[in-house]
Amino acid sequence: MVETEKEPDILKDIAAGSSKAFRALYSQWEPTLSSFIFQVTLSKVITAEIVQDVFLKIWMTRESLVEVKDFKAYLFVISKNRAINALKKSLADLERMKKYASEVPFNEQPEDEDNDQLPFTLIDEAIDQLSPRQKEIFLLHRHERYSYREIAEQLGIGKESVKTHLSLAIKSIKNHIETKITLIILLIDFISKKSD
Repeated sequence: MVETEKEPDILKDIAAGSSKAFRALYSQWEPTLSSFIFQVTLSKVITAEIVQDVFLKIWMTRESLVEVKDFKAYLFVISKNRAINALKKSLADLERMKKYASEVPFNEQPEDEDNDQLPFTLIDEAIDQLSPRQKEIFLLHRHERYSYREIAEQLGIGKESVKTHLSLAIKSIKNHIETKITLIILLIDFISKKSD
C-alpha cells in the first residue's frame, strides 16, 4: 500500500499530471481494489473492467485529487458505485436473457427475431453445462435453425425425443439464468447495505 504520509504528495503529483506517480498509485492499489471488487461481482471480467474504469476516472479527474483527504475511502466509494452500476447493467442483461430463454420456440420453424444484440456470454455458459445430447439438439435448433424433423432425421431419433431434449435444455438454461439473476440481486442488496 502507498504509505499514508507520502500519499498526499503522490496525489498532488498526479493532479499535476505525473504519469509516473499515477502508475505507482495504480501498482499499489490495483491488487487490493481488484480483490474488493471481485468479492462483489464474482466475475474476473467485470472486475477487470471496473478497475480500469475506476483508474480512468481518477486520471480524468486528477485535478480534484489535491482535495482528497482519505484516498482509500475515495477509491472504494468510486469502486462501490462502479460495481453497483455494473451489477445493475448485468441484471438488466440477465433479465433480457431470461426473456430470450423463455421465448425459445417449441414450434417447428425457428423465429426470425433479431437476437444479435443480446449478450450471449451467460447463455453460452448455460449451454456448455448441458448434457452432450441436449447441447447438440439445442445448437442444431437455435444456431443451425433445424426443425424438429430435420434434427430427428440427422440424429436418428424420434421427433418426440428431440422435443423432450430441447425442453430439458431450455429448462436448464432458464434455471442457470435465474440463478445468476438472483445472485446479482443479492449482491446489489449487499453492496447497497454496506454503503448505508
